[in-house]
Amino acid sequence: MSENNGKQVQISPVSKLKSVMASPSVQEQFKNALAENSNLFVASLIDLYASDTYLQNCDPALVVMEALKAATLKLPINKSLGFAYIVPYKKQGKQLPQFQLGYKGMVQLAMRSGVYKYLNAERVFEGEFKGFSKLTGDLDLTGQKISDTVVGYFAYIETVNGFRKSMYCTKEDMEKHAKKYSKAYDRDSSPWKTEFDAMGEKTMLRKLIGKYGLMTIDMADGMQMDGGFDEDYKANANSITLPIPEGFSSNESVAEHGEVIDAESGEVTGSSTGCPVSGEEEQQPSFAV
Repeated sequence: MSENNGKQVQISPVSKLKSVMASPSVQEQFKNALAENSNLFVASLIDLYASDTYLQNCDPALVVMEALKAATLKLPINKSLGFAYIVPYKKQGKQLPQFQLGYKGMVQLAMRSGVYKYLNAERVFEGEFKGFSKLTGDLDLTGQKISDTVVGYFAYIETVNGFRKSMYCTKEDMEKHAKKYSKAYDRDSSPWKTEFDAMGEKTMLRKLIGKYGLMTIDMADGMQMDGGFDEDYKANANSITLPIPEGFSSNESVAEHGEVIDAESGEVTGSSTGCPVSGEEEQQPSFAV
């Protein structure tokens, strides 16, 4: 608040954000990251913040810092584009913004690296799957398609130096994975309901690159910041406030489904429900690699 003729005047959240953005040091950081494109990015950040009442409950300075992460990766934060998001979370009564790498952002970073010759993820139809070598990791999809029934999903990467890796998952196991890790799964608006096959393909590529892909510094940074499936965020980000579990630290990312993921190892270290992740009785989905 500020005083005007003895009266307190409420300063709008957008005005507070613009005040933060007006700082010379902040402007310099965005210019260093984006050069001549910094003004366009800043304008898109202001538009995002102005149109998002949930994000306005976050500290504007923290929102700017999360946006800077996207800027350093040269990824737009327009939600409709799907490259990157700034998602409000709730922790101990406070709303905190967090950068999330979108699927398209992950693919773009991989393309920029120049190390990939092939990068692919697709559905597998009935009759096409002939086998998977556990020893070599080779996937045989030379079978003849006999119907339009989708039986699984695969991802494949090959680098310019000849390294190649594939991953395969049956549709049944993908459904188990979706039910386990997406809060949006049971909603009719969930992309797991409306675009299950697309979600399956993207999940496979995300897992394969995250586990076996060669990464530039930008890719490693982007994957470290990544905390969940972007389609769930597209449907729910900035329209609901997502909870951050107790004990969350800056070294961890929180997925939309409530997992706590260690940013350095990529391992799931706990869940927002307080239930241990290791030693669960439930049968885990199988991803063949």
